[in-house]
Amino acid sequence: MNWLDLYVELKPDLAFVENELERSLQTDRGLLGEAAAHLLKAGGKRVRPALVLVSGRFGRYSLERLAPVAVALELIHMGSLVHDDVIDDADVRRGRLTVKSKWDNRVAMYTGDYIFAKALMTIAELDNPDIHRILSRAMVQMCLGEMEQIRHFFETGQTVRDYLKRIRRKTALLIAVSCQLGALAADAPPPVAARLYRYGYNIGMAFQIRDDILDITGTEERLGKPPGSDIRQGNITLPYIYSLQDETRRGRMLALIRGLRDGEGEDGAAELLRLVRESGGIRRAESLSARYVEKAREALGGLPDVPARRWLSDISLFLANRDH
Repeated sequence: MNWLDLYVELKPDLAFVENELERSLQTDRGLLGEAAAHLLKAGGKRVRPALVLVSGRFGRYSLERLAPVAVALELIHMGSLVHDDVIDDADVRRGRLTVKSKWDNRVAMYTGDYIFAKALMTIAELDNPDIHRILSRAMVQMCLGEMEQIRHFFETGQTVRDYLKRIRRKTALLIAVSCQLGALAADAPPPVAARLYRYGYNIGMAFQIRDDILDITGTEERLGKPPGSDIRQGNITLPYIYSLQDETRRGRMLALIRGLRDGEGEDGAAELLRLVRESGGIRRAESLSARYVEKAREALGGLPDVPARRWLSDISLFLANRDH
């Protein structure tokens, strides 16, 4: 089963979640509602809601209990994207103008805050303090990850460990708790929820590494934004970190990164992309991503042999090898 097959399998329930997402963001506050609707219409893979629903198959599946979890997690993800676009000064996401580009930074920040608040209101529908606690901790860690990314902008001395710590907080934890909370909301046994958390964490790490590779190797048509957006914004990702370890390229790369930091034009970004593409940095990043995928698949080994386990195995391969 590939990702599209999974969406067909889950189509009715994902459609319900999509309707709930739209309903949760409705407001009579004109500009706020317009900005939130603009973001929602940009779409997305809905990875987190899909993982909530699949993980719920390991317990007593109930869309009534799973939908608030799926909606809350996707809202948190969406809110973080609005804030990211302000931090990164990004004009385009998924081929559409960002909220900050269509309006301004102030509208974007309050829109992100509003979406976060709606996420908390949605999850409050479930009378389960464990779910509330896990989600709150994940949000705190996401904020810490964002601060770490800002702190490391244009920082060429950062290590692979620095990068992994950052993406753990920014991306992997929310995917991990999507699996964990889907299981808990369906009253799955705690050991099952723990294994699903491990699966989600590892696939989340692979997902972000793959995202960072695609920013270098992808096309604007496939990505919905120009390739090289990360380095233009000062975000030095894993392929760059590995490439900077190559002494034959390091000096030139350092000079180009300093030039981007100081606002010296587009040519530097294009040359940096070429240098990284020609180095072993992408291959090494792909190798590490594959190791996380293998860990994710190992985590599935102790789960009940139900169709959902096979779906998660297929999802891990799709997310790790996607081209957009």
